[in-house]
Amino acid sequence: MSDFTPATPIELQIRKIIFEKFNNVDDKFTNDEIFEIIKKNGDIDPSWIIDDAESFFTKICDSGLVRNIAQNFTTIWMKLFDPVEKLHCNSCNNDIYLGTSEDRICPNTSCNSSI
Repeated sequence: MSDFTPATPIELQIRKIIFEKFNNVDDKFTNDEIFEIIKKNGDIDPSWIIDDAESFFTKICDSGLVRNIAQNFTTIWMKLFDPVEKLHCNSCNNDIYLGTSEDRICPNTSCNSSI
């Protein structure tokens, strides 16, 4: 097990990528696409494979940000429920990204403060 700690929590990285690249409720995207961008950005444990990030994608589906529209082995196809907006959490001092109908709670699992 690695002791790598990302500068930005993985949950927030995923949501930022969705906001920047896939913020259209008519488009679909995959966990693989997002994972490749995270790897390219370099703020992830270099030994990770897509399976290591599965719980993060499950969490964004459970949160109501996206819906799982199809799955093929490890690839999850998703669509947004609502557009994503950028907010700032004063408690953890991170920019956060929430769907317009999501609860106003910081998605950073080490914070979870009300926004």
